[in-house]
Amino acid sequence: MTTEDSGIKLHWFLPTSGDSRSLVGAGQGVPHEVRDGLRETVTEGFREPTIDYLATVARTAEKLGFEGVLTPTGTFCEDAWLVTSALLRETSRLKFLVAFRPGVANPVLAAQMAAAYQRISGGRLMLNIVTGGEPVEQRRFGDTASKAERYARTDEFLSVLRGTWHQAPFDFDGDHFSVEGAMVSGGVQPAPDIYFGGSSGPAGPVAARHADVYLTWGEPPELVREKITWMRDLAEAQGRTLRFGLRIHTLSRDTGEEAWRHAQWLLDGLDPATIARAQSALTASESTGQKRMLSLRGGRTSYSSARELEVAPNLWSGVGLVRGGAGTALVGSHQEVADRLEEYHHLGIDEFILSGYPHVEEAYWFAEGVMPLLRRKGLYGAAPAPEVVAASA
Repeated sequence: MTTEDSGIKLHWFLPTSGDSRSLVGAGQGVPHEVRDGLRETVTEGFREPTIDYLATVARTAEKLGFEGVLTPTGTFCEDAWLVTSALLRETSRLKFLVAFRPGVANPVLAAQMAAAYQRISGGRLMLNIVTGGEPVEQRRFGDTASKAERYARTDEFLSVLRGTWHQAPFDFDGDHFSVEGAMVSGGVQPAPDIYFGGSSGPAGPVAARHADVYLTWGEPPELVREKITWMRDLAEAQGRTLRFGLRIHTLSRDTGEEAWRHAQWLLDGLDPATIARAQSALTASESTGQKRMLSLRGGRTSYSSARELEVAPNLWSGVGLVRGGAGTALVGSHQEVADRLEEYHHLGIDEFILSGYPHVEEAYWFAEGVMPLLRRKGLYGAAPAPEVVAASA
């Protein structure tokens, strides 16, 4: 079975900021103090993002049948280009969805890097364009542009990137980039798919013009439906069509009760000071998508029961108490999680970028529990052959 034959594509996540059984120290968004140039982080049960550990996660994802892994970008994690390049020789089929910020890279250099990556990897690169919505993080890279300016710059960046790949020698003269005769030696084969997310007004038209896959975080189905309709209309006005992907965590077990007990354990492991520190940082975000994540809980930050954080059937917002970006998880039995993925697929979602804490163990829970159910539904890979019952003598 290959994922190329499947109705949906399933991807996993590469935790390049480290991994953990808890929600703290295993993702983005939790502020860490920096002392003597070193980041203070969780020590108990924390798994450092060494190349050996990340190779274990990548090999696990490949073995279990995931098509690719998303690798984040930012000062909280290891560089996505370098880490995934090192992991190419550790894997043979797995694709790498490399996230990077167009505001801190030259588009022709990015086109050249992508072309070299495709040759080295045999076509296993995908690109996740992150315009950026955290002012503190942007300033770390020397970027003081306004939100509107960042999206205008991303628009030009992607125009130059694609132009360099497909229209060389390519000339472009814009407000943010100006190039003459841009080209990539040897071209790029195949051109990597471009994944792009953004919920604000300026983000939509940029995604409609340039994205192959539009990504959204795990909001309740009715909100995801509205966003897909919005983006389909914008893309149609550009004479284009988009594919749609969902970025979400999973926590599935043999029974729903078992899954919710583990969600409660994760919640009990969070202290109020950690939540308050994270929420203070997240509310300062300029990201509309982040604001939508925060709004799912209506501003509440204190909970005694994990089920109080269920904002739609099996959709748990507890991750977003301490994690930026994707702040929801599908929690339930394997059957319930499979049913929710099917529901999102019927809305138009064709790709799912999943993760769980820790990333090796949760990959197995999902692959062994949920993937077979998705196959039986005819949504993923080859459906199992029907059982043949021998006639009685």
